[in-house]
Amino acid sequence: MSLSLPAAAALGSISAWFNEASAATCAMAAAVTELLTHDLAPGSLVTKSDLAGLKALASDSLRRHPYAVGSGATFSSARMSEGQGVLEWWAPGPNGAEKLAFDLDPGGERFYDYEHLPYFSDAERTGEVTIWGPYVDYLGSDEYILTHTAPFKIHGEFAGVAGYDVTVRALEEIFLPALRSIPGHAALLNSSHRVIIGNSGAYLVGERIKAAPSESRIIPLEVPHLGLSMLVPA
Repeated sequence: MSLSLPAAAALGSISAWFNEASAATCAMAAAVTELLTHDLAPGSLVTKSDLAGLKALASDSLRRHPYAVGSGATFSSARMSEGQGVLEWWAPGPNGAEKLAFDLDPGGERFYDYEHLPYFSDAERTGEVTIWGPYVDYLGSDEYILTHTAPFKIHGEFAGVAGYDVTVRALEEIFLPALRSIPGHAALLNSSHRVIIGNSGAYLVGERIKAAPSESRIIPLEVPHLGLSMLVPA
């Protein structure tokens, strides 16, 4: 059964957007790889002094992609000489990129165990670009966000992930015109079939669609590795 023209157009435009975002994410991971491989000998651990160039990469990413609310790189604790993970993440500020603060002390009350979160662990396991969310921002903005990352390596060994955060609100501004052109209820879904954006109040952010309702169907987006799909009228 063929899609309606508005639904086909929405799938095409949303797929194109995420494919471009994935390409930019992979390019940033490649830039981190180049930065660190240039200065580190094979087998060397990363020290915090080796991270000096990351702010410039994150600042450039934020400048090029105004929809992003955060960008940077996170490191595997196994690759750090200090033996503890490092999260080099920046957000846009009035005077340029501002580094975000996270509790990375395993004994801390708000320990941010990012190495076990899907945006890190899935990229490490698969070696591919990944996306995680929607989830409520850890830093307490009460915004739903998605984190889109790609793994980077140092001399061929996994060292961490690089990417960006985007709010669901920003994605609504980008995608809702196309979604609202679809006659009937429609929604963008993540790899777990949870709603990222719906074109009406019928589907709420984070709601899991276990099976397509009657007279609807789920169509995969042509975006490698992210598992995104669209729920559209049949």
